[in-house]
Amino acid sequence: MTISIIIPAYNEADTLAALLPYLRQPAPGEPVPEILVVDGGSTDGTAAVARQAGATVLHSPRRGRAAQLNYGAQRARGELLYFLHADSYPPSGFVSELRQAAGAGYAAGCYRLAFDNGHWLLRFSAWCTRLPFTAVRFGDQSLFVRRALFAQIGGYREDLLLMEDQEIVARLRAQGAFKILPRAVTTSARKYLANGVLRLQAIFALLVALYYLGMPQPRLVQLYRRLIRQGKL
Repeated sequence: MTISIIIPAYNEADTLAALLPYLRQPAPGEPVPEILVVDGGSTDGTAAVARQAGATVLHSPRRGRAAQLNYGAQRARGELLYFLHADSYPPSGFVSELRQAAGAGYAAGCYRLAFDNGHWLLRFSAWCTRLPFTAVRFGDQSLFVRRALFAQIGGYREDLLLMEDQEIVARLRAQGAFKILPRAVTTSARKYLANGVLRLQAIFALLVALYYLGMPQPRLVQLYRRLIRQGKL
């Protein structure tokens, strides 16, 4: 089963310079997957860094994670789509694990989460991602989905700039078995360090709660932009 890794990016030259070589060195016996970096109009050399590292660069006509992921999925060649953030590292051997999960009948799923920082709250937050609840599914965990199922459900909702990850997981789970893989993707805690771990965790909890209470997306985005430093919305 062929795999396409789809990475949305906006001014991620530094993170991609480290991530892409890692992705292009799979475990022994694994094929190198197709890697698509979908740029949302970066101004820092993201595209050049990605090309130099051997990735295919796509320039999305719209900026926004959902729009960029859909654009990449439309142009990917793999039977299995793997959506990954630019600052997140899947565990070694992930290509085989994804293929095995799909071969076992799981049409979609994700990894658990780990942070590259040992703060107790981040460790607790990461531990919670082993629980089988959509409310603890985050884009940092990455997401795999069979191409046919992704097309069937219509991909990501591009009208959502926030919570697009949980929204699509809810629809995928409604279609059948969703696999939470037992190992973890390790993601950067850079945004937590810039905002304060306790402060940012409280903000994220507030945003999740307001989303489920039905706050309109424009107001959620406005609140995000007001409260979070170094946000990219």
